[in-house]
Amino acid sequence: MRLGIAGTGKIVEDALYAIEPIGEIEVRSVFARPHSKAKGEAIAARCGHCAVYTDYAQMLREAEIDTVYIGLINSAHYAYAREALMHGKHVIVEKPFTGTLAEAEELLGIAEENHLYIFEAVTVLHTEAFARMKAAVHRLGPIRMMLANYSQYSSRYDRYLAGEVDHSLDPAYLGGALRDINIYNITYAAALFGEPLQAKYYPNRGFNGVDTSGTLVLTYDGFSACLTGTKDSDSPCFLTVQGEKGFLHMDGKPNVAANLTVSVVDETVGERVKDAAGAMVRQMQSSTFVSPLSEHRMTQEFRDFARIIREKDEAAYAECKKALVCSLRILEMVS
Repeated sequence: MRLGIAGTGKIVEDALYAIEPIGEIEVRSVFARPHSKAKGEAIAARCGHCAVYTDYAQMLREAEIDTVYIGLINSAHYAYAREALMHGKHVIVEKPFTGTLAEAEELLGIAEENHLYIFEAVTVLHTEAFARMKAAVHRLGPIRMMLANYSQYSSRYDRYLAGEVDHSLDPAYLGGALRDINIYNITYAAALFGEPLQAKYYPNRGFNGVDTSGTLVLTYDGFSACLTGTKDSDSPCFLTVQGEKGFLHMDGKPNVAANLTVSVVDETVGERVKDAAGAMVRQMQSSTFVSPLSEHRMTQEFRDFARIIREKDEAAYAECKKALVCSLRILEMVS
């Protein structure tokens, strides 16, 4: 993969670090807005002095690239992705993919018409923990509840309280907790259970109307998913899926997916045992997977994108598109 980078912010720095161990990905060019040219040059030096452009269209025309990674502000994703596709490039777009489902469907359609691939860079679909979760969820019997909490006090929130509004906390730029942080929880629900029957969002809103935190409740046939995301407070992060026969549990930030415990009722043991509260509970068989965390959380998704493009793995690509479209349908239910 010969990669062009669009953007110079923190997420681009993370992406560059994640790409380093992947030998088949080579960063060939960087697009920076004129006022960020110095940052672009620093990135270029880090990548082996690749080309720096302050004109995006020029980079798409002239740079020796086949794929573009878009790490710009949320509201710019659609336009920059569309332009890259129209220049015959594969595209990797940071989450959230686009502002609307219609925009996403247009981009997916352009990609299909031109035999190109376009991905949302949402890490949860590319972890070993998620693969194990997807393989084990059927063992839980009828699902009765999903609970997820990704809460992280934003490094920009103090400035926001002082009246300085960053794009990530500005609804005009598609900022806010739902799209920026709760989107990871939404992706799990979409990938595991598909489109819900109903969705209701309960936000806490700041002075400019942005959702600084909130809980999204998705109603499925027989169960609900309660998904919390906050940028204005901290809490231990977790994800749990509960069924009549057992549960899945993940501690820590869902976008890292560092571990997964699968606990299923031991059908060979009929006798219940008393817990610390005095209740008689079923005996469980449990197994825990712990990720070695030898790489950056974004490394595996870039490795997967490169492989899907190289091998033309349509089945894997279809799974990515399915989760993406379902997530955007959920967002549109509460928009």
